[in-house]
Order: sequence, then C-alpha cells, then structure tokens
Amino acid sequence: MSSLSMDRFGFFIVIVAIASVIYLIIALTVVESKKYNLVLSTALATVAAVGLIIYCLGRRSRNKGEDLMRFDLEMSQKAGNTELIERNKRGRGRKKEVELPLFSFSSVSAATNNFSDTNKLGEGGFGPVYKGVLLKGDEIAVKRLSGTSGQGLEELKNEATVIAKVQHKNLVRLLGCCIEKDEKILIYEYMPNKSLDFFLFDQIKCKLLDWETRVRIIEGVAQGLLYLHQYSRLRIIHRDLKTSNILLDTAMNPKISDFGVARIIFGGNELQAKTNRIVGTYGYIAPEYVVRGVFSIKSDVFSFGVVLLEILSGKKNVEFYQTESLSLLGNAWDLWTSDKVFDLIDPVILKETSSMHAILSRYVNIALLCVQQRAEDRPTMSDVVSMLTNEVVPLLPPKQPAFSHLTNPVSSPSEQQNYSINKGVLVKGMR
Repeated sequence: MSSLSMDRFGFFIVIVAIASVIYLIIALTVVESKKYNLVLSTALATVAAVGLIIYCLGRRSRNKGEDLMRFDLEMSQKAGNTELIERNKRGRGRKKEVELPLFSFSSVSAATNNFSDTNKLGEGGFGPVYKGVLLKGDEIAVKRLSGTSGQGLEELKNEATVIAKVQHKNLVRLLGCCIEKDEKILIYEYMPNKSLDFFLFDQIKCKLLDWETRVRIIEGVAQGLLYLHQYSRLRIIHRDLKTSNILLDTAMNPKISDFGVARIIFGGNELQAKTNRIVGTYGYIAPEYVVRGVFSIKSDVFSFGVVLLEILSGKKNVEFYQTESLSLLGNAWDLWTSDKVFDLIDPVILKETSSMHAILSRYVNIALLCVQQRAEDRPTMSDVVSMLTNEVVPLLPPKQPAFSHLTNPVSSPSEQQNYSINKGVLVKGMR
C-alpha cells in the first residue's frame, strides 16, 4: 500500500471511530432506538479496531522501507530527468533536497538471491557489490557495507550525501538505500560492462576498445568531472578518479562512480581545501595532495590526466618500476621529449589511427598538461573539454610531470621528506 493510500485509509478509520462513538452516545441516551444504535456502535467500533490494526501494521512495514522488488526503474529514470530539468530552470539559487527511497532489507535480500556468491560482482574497500534482479527483470547493483570495513560507514554516508545531490549522464545513478539494524546498503543502476580497467588492461578485451570508443569514454569522463566542478548545485571534488571507478553501460558509455571520499566545497569562490588524512589511490593522487594535504579541482584534473594516459597507452601507471621511468607519466614524458610519442600509444588503436597521428599527439599533449607538477599550471576541466572537442584550440607545451622519475618525485627537498611520510597514509592501493 502506498504512502498516500495509507494516509487516506488512516483518515477513514478515524471517521469510523468517531461515528461509533456518536452512535454509542445516542444508544445510551435515546431509549427508542437504544438496541439498534448499540449494535451499530459495536459494529463500527469493531471495524475501527480492525482497521487500526491494519493501519499500524502497514505503517510499521512502511517504516522498514519500500519493496525493492517492485521498484519501477523506468519511472524512476523519467522522474529523475524531470527533476533535473526543473532544477536547471530554477537555477542554483533554489536548492531542493533530494529524498532517496528507503528499501527494506528483506526486499534487497530477495533481489540479490540472499546475497549469494553467484550474484557477487566484486569487492572493494567499502564491501561486496552484488547484482540484483527486480520483478520486472530490471537489474541493479547493491553495495553492502562490510562489517570489517574501517572507514566504510563514513564513506557510505558521504557517498549517499554527495551522489544524491548530483545527476548527470556520466555519473552513476544512486537509486536508494537500506538502513536496517546493522545493515548499511546502497542501491545503484547496474552497469553490465563492469569498469574500464576490466577491458583496458586485458590483452584480449582491450581490442573491444577501438579509437571511437576510447574517445567517447575520454570525453564522457571529462564532461562528468566538469559537471561536478562547475555545473552541479555544489562544487564537488571526487578525489579518487581511476579506471576502476569508471563504469561502462551496455553501449560502453562511461559513468564515474565511487563517491565515498568525495568532498563538497561549500562556497562558490572556494577553490581548494586541506585535510590531515590523505585518501585516494596510489598512482592517481596529485603531488600537492600527497605532500601538503591540499586538494582542489586541479587534483581531479591530475587524476584525469593519468587516466587519459592509461587509455591512450593501454598500460597502468605503476607498471614501470623496472625501467628508468618511475611511472607511465615519466615514460610518456621521455617519449614526448625525444619525439617518439607514438611508441606510447596502444598498438590496438595505433593501427586504426595511422592517418591521425596529429590527433594522437594532441591527446598526449593534453594528458601531459593535466599531470604537470604545479597545480596552477594545469588546465581546468572546462579547458580540457574545450581542448578535446575543439581541434583549433591551441595547446601550450607541457612541463615535466609530477612523479616522472625516481629522483624527482616532488619539487623540493623539504617536500621530498613530507612525501616519504605521507606515502604511508594512502588508504587505497592499485586495483
């Protein structure tokens, strides 16, 4: 029974109860119809009592959450699109809080076949992720907080808070949550093609990522970050952008996920913030964040530059420890400065883009601009989108990237000391 139906039913029960009291009073005061009114009063009182029991049970069931199995994914999508249009009409001035559906644990368990191993999609620092199937056949992803997850609860609360405030075609959509007893669960739209790293770093599956698909992924991720930084109701810094946090739908369109460590920057003119706890993933974190705990939208730009180089090369950033270059960034810089940039490109796309060397070189240039040592030298995501989508926009020559060689992880001896200390508090490793 819906919330509105329950409220109407409750109102009806109140009317019946009042009527039963009235007839009882009449039965006790009017002698002529005493027996008739007494019977009628008793009948109405019985109806009211039964109705009250049904109403209370219904309210109790509703308080535990809605039935996820009956959730209409298509209607939710349409409602979300309508809300986004209305929000854009209202502008940033009027901020309406988003109410997430609360689902019952029993219905979430039913959708995931009691969280069976066959439904398990993977596991991260937050906890396991399961595939769920609803009554209409719609598929969902269910992220369940692990009991052993150290920062899991805080990340869950943060993710629900952040992602509920944003909506964009290149951001994964949060459908609702379940908070019942010790269970803390988030429900998302299901991404059938898993994450970008699943294809990119596999010798066989990477062949499915042709140049057109990679460009669509690059531009989609850039648009998603631009929305977070500039066009969402609040300025949001993701802080953990990486290939495993870029999910792919049926058409291989990208959606940025995992907002567990994202930060909302309050105040439109505030461009950066500072923290004592460094979070993120080694290989994607900007140097100023590692060294001084300072993060900004330029930190996300750095992470995007790393992801862009990985998409272009088909290699992970940390695969170069046995070479003179500390990282993919250093390898890319060495090849760029020695005019051998095409040695960086994944052979899968190099074959089909042999006549587009200028485009490939441009993309490498953009990536190197994003991973420069100094945050102020890096472009904004607005600049990046413009450079990616408009070939006539001129590009500056890049400066040497951060972490490009073992002897130059940071820009000064004092920062090198801080870097060695802060390396120990990175909370996530490469996946």
